Amino acid sequence: MLSRVANRIYWMARYLERAENTARLINVNTHLLLDLPKKVRLGWEPIVDITSHRDYFYNLYEEADERNVIRFMVSDTRNHGSILNSLHMARENTRTIRDIIPREVWEQVNTLHLTTKTNAKSVITQRHRYDYLRSVILGVQTISGMLAGTMTHNEGYDFLRMGRNLERADMTTRIIDVRSATLLPDMPEDLTPFENLQWVSVLKSLTAYQMYRREIRQRIRRADVLKFLLQEERFPRSFYHALCQVNTCLNNLPRNEKTLQMLTKLQTKLLQTKLQEFDQQKLHVFIDGLQLGVIRINNSISENYF
Repeated sequence: MLSRVANRIYWMARYLERAENTARLINVNTHLLLDLPKKVRLGWEPIVDITSHRDYFYNLYEEADERNVIRFMVSDTRNHGSILNSLHMARENTRTIRDIIPREVWEQVNTLHLTTKTNAKSVITQRHRYDYLRSVILGVQTISGMLAGTMTHNEGYDFLRMGRNLERADMTTRIIDVRSATLLPDMPEDLTPFENLQWVSVLKSLTAYQMYRREIRQRIRRADVLKFLLQEERFPRSFYHALCQVNTCLNNLPRNEKTLQMLTKLQTKLLQTKLQEFDQQKLHVFIDGLQLGVIRINNSISENYF
């Protein structure tokens, strides 16, 4: 396989996953703000923080209100991480490898991009937002299903899975880091139930709520949520599961020793950590280390294969 083709497949998967995750974030934040009492003000700024675009956002907009953040995260082409830009880049990468992937996948990616672009203005109002974001999520999941069911599971498919899972691992850590930081530490007694509501929003951002409830049949607690989302091997959107998927793919590829060594080191560090002992500051430092580990693995894959 040409390195150029492997690179395109890898980034096609990353951009599609990024678009889906961004849509999930906005959807869950919309519902969370409706559920919280008026005296609790979280706003929309945490969404910008999750994507690490705070400085760039304030260069373009004066205030992080709902309308500005939604426009920035969905349709603003100046933001490289917006849903429209992510789908545009996914489409461009897919277009150049149409002879490698099933034709139906190219058609689905192209259709999703055009539909999302055409209806982008409808997401500003809450009335149409859910349907718009849901169409993005289901569109990406349809593409993932088509690739799993119709693409030959060769080295190209390994690069696709690595891209998807590294992007997923990165977003999982970002959601936990920013969302746990915005939980109110000194919450009045009458607002204590709403702390659980925010941890529910962390789970729902990753579509993990029902699977978490099946696994842990107790009251939702910070330590249990962290353990499930970071260390649970069987849940597809947990950080550890994503690393295991990348490990499996790397084992199918040549010249993998250096990257596998880095990956194994990160997995060992994650499993040996006692998350329940971390306060917010320690958790932030730890998650920062996980994100740097993902970046190093991405760079190693790029240098080695692309």
